[in-house]
Amino acid sequence: MSDYKLGLDYAKQQDTLDELSSYRQQFHIPKDKHGNELIYLCGNSLGLQPKSARDYINQELEDWANLGVEGHTDAKNPWLPYHEFLTESTAKLVGAKPIEVVTMNSLTANLHFMMASFYQPTKERYKIVIESDAFPSDKYAVESQLRHHGYDDKEGLILWGPRDNEELLRIEDLEQILEAHGHEIALVMIGGVNYYTGQFFDLKRITELGHKHGCKVGFDCAHGAGNVDLDLHNSGADFAVWCTYKYLNSGPGSLSGCFVHERHAYDKSLNRFTGWWSHNKQTRFNMRHEFDVLPGAEGWQLSNPPILSMAAIKASLDLFNKVGLEPLLNKSKKLTGYFEFLLKELGEDVIRIITPENPNERGCQLSIQVLNADKSLHDKLTEAGVISDWREPDVIRCAPVPLYNSFEDVYLMVEKMKAVLKKSPS
Repeated sequence: MSDYKLGLDYAKQQDTLDELSSYRQQFHIPKDKHGNELIYLCGNSLGLQPKSARDYINQELEDWANLGVEGHTDAKNPWLPYHEFLTESTAKLVGAKPIEVVTMNSLTANLHFMMASFYQPTKERYKIVIESDAFPSDKYAVESQLRHHGYDDKEGLILWGPRDNEELLRIEDLEQILEAHGHEIALVMIGGVNYYTGQFFDLKRITELGHKHGCKVGFDCAHGAGNVDLDLHNSGADFAVWCTYKYLNSGPGSLSGCFVHERHAYDKSLNRFTGWWSHNKQTRFNMRHEFDVLPGAEGWQLSNPPILSMAAIKASLDLFNKVGLEPLLNKSKKLTGYFEFLLKELGEDVIRIITPENPNERGCQLSIQVLNADKSLHDKLTEAGVISDWREPDVIRCAPVPLYNSFEDVYLMVEKMKAVLKKSPS
């Protein structure tokens, strides 16, 4: 941290030295009503639009217009196997084998489909462990699974929470939960990167702990995919799900990604919900065959894919392919480290960062608490041209995304925060 320096000149110098700085030009940066670029630090909620997305989607619109149904086989990018065009890039990004990933459905829908297979409660073993402050949709989903199987959704849920006066979770506390209740727990389902604090968990260690006690283990990686090195295959997790509209820049409400570990790839006995797109590709259109499940993650598909949404995902993944995950992560650590350095210059009596200090225990997001602040501070920041994210009760989430954010963005955001704090009554 001591390598960082104050002043705008330093920020501009870092942007000049940044080998990835040109990628910013490949994204649409939102502007204010005067045509000035906003400081967009909200990629943790919705990633910016790659300029290439329009061409990718237009290609499919053109093929639909010119070919109609024949586009399934004759389009420039044939629609029947379109999801396969995303597989290799997705596998690289999340640290998986191609057979382990598929793009389909939406995030919470995929979580339910995964639990249909990997949450198999018995009278003795039926409980589910999640973080106490998990993303609400995850909590609602696991509670509904408990009710669906006839269990009380409060008694059947075990919350892994922080210690008194702490925000971050400790792995040894999860260890204690599993030591005490492991025989009752059917599923450990954790957010890979916590949406609120930005804490990146040790997925491999959590998986090993869960498996040691006979539990299935899954992760919601909505805030991890494209942001941290998930290394899903080596984590050993049974499953993982993520959205593509945050760090993967695929557009609002776009599709979800899904990981199923290779060891489950050929297990046809696994309970699952099925549809025609999980059926053997060779006989899928015969329409008369008994169900024959595809191996790997593809075997959890239900419906033919929405091509226009997948075209936007393809545009973004092609950018990730050009950059590579390692250079992105290197810039991310430096950019977020610089952001942390500038924020700490404001003083601990003014600001507090609840995200872990260790760069290996976080992605690019920093979750900031400002002493005695409420949402009005966030509103003033927005008025000053900073797009960030407010989360009750008192956190501003900011994510300097390495693909399109600059060191100057980070510098200007902190300068604007200083100005807002000076104007705010103490």
